[in-house]
Amino acid sequence: MSEAIEASKLQPVTGWSWFVSGLGIGQICSWGALYYSFPLIAEAMGRDLGWSKSELYGAATLGLLLAAAASYPIGKAIDQGYGRIIMSAGSLVAGALFLAWSQVSALSIFFAIAAGLGALQAALLYEPAFAVIARRNVGGARGAITALTLWGGFASTVFVPLVQLLLDQYDWRGALIGLGLINLACAALYWLAIGIEKKGVTSSATASPAHDKDALREALSAPVFWMLALAFTAHAGAFTAFTFHLYALLLERGFSTQDIVFSMAVIGPAQVAGRIAMSVFARGASIRRIGSIVVLGFPIAFALLALAPTALAIVAAVAALYGASNGVLTIVRGLAVPEMITTQGYGAINGAMNTPATIAKALAPLAGAALWSTNQSYAPVLIAIMAGSLILSFGFWAAAWVSTRRQGGSRHAEL
Repeated sequence: MSEAIEASKLQPVTGWSWFVSGLGIGQICSWGALYYSFPLIAEAMGRDLGWSKSELYGAATLGLLLAAAASYPIGKAIDQGYGRIIMSAGSLVAGALFLAWSQVSALSIFFAIAAGLGALQAALLYEPAFAVIARRNVGGARGAITALTLWGGFASTVFVPLVQLLLDQYDWRGALIGLGLINLACAALYWLAIGIEKKGVTSSATASPAHDKDALREALSAPVFWMLALAFTAHAGAFTAFTFHLYALLLERGFSTQDIVFSMAVIGPAQVAGRIAMSVFARGASIRRIGSIVVLGFPIAFALLALAPTALAIVAAVAALYGASNGVLTIVRGLAVPEMITTQGYGAINGAMNTPATIAKALAPLAGAALWSTNQSYAPVLIAIMAGSLILSFGFWAAAWVSTRRQGGSRHAEL
């Protein structure tokens, strides 16, 4: 493990450095392949092999449960300087699993592959990338994390049309081969991007395992930790259920695949637009205040989808509002720990907080499929998603209120 150096001697990573840009391009590929491609692949795969929604989403659930178990140890390992190895090797294994998936015809083998890909989300999506940035970027993490999420916001915009094109041209097996090759290339990208800076550059927040344990113990004793965990767990469940079932939900409502791909592709630019708006108009605002406002976007978007007439313009508006809200909340989630709890032991604390959220991600697709099967309708699924968005709002408001009182409302920590 590399030695820590004084935080004051660290040079903050600028938002558009090769380090952040390389991570950002990797995030487009990781989110696009590991997350946004699944509903499209599953729909085509289910039709071809005759597998049910419950079987397909049950495999996804298994994988995400493994990701929940891996979140804390991966966060702790990144605190200790293993981020480069974790993200590069994770992408390499993901590529191999996608290639293996393309040859699957047995449900048991599919479950094993889906389990592996789900577990790798703990090593390849935003949380490990945030921890990699936090470890070496004292004094500038807000800008770097914002820049990273600007890159990642294009994942659905790039990969939903790309996967649909691959499905149309080469069927689901050919699409999976393409995703496998992308992930193999992404492994090299992570290796080069994360390795650009000198080894051993870390913050005083990650000076020793004992220091991290003390920081985690203190965080777990703070009510704000549990309020944020509740809010982000509710968001994870609603987000995953919405993302995994939106394609099938819109098919059920009679939209064409072209209209659905267009609507889903709106989410990415809306996420980026929300993040740019935040960086321009809320540059000096606290994360508490930004989060307290943005969480309102979720229940409004889901209520509009549930109650408004079925029309492409309305669905696109829902996608835009949801995307903008989700884009900003991603940054809020990445910065809530240092502002509202502590700047110490970021990877371990964020990993611990992400564990219940990942469990919610794991259960949401299967729960959505089970709710749909009750009467072959997505109406109860939307009600459940709406409930999750309300829990998110109340949980975050409670955390913001308590942390403001604790900090006297006059200052906030900055990583």
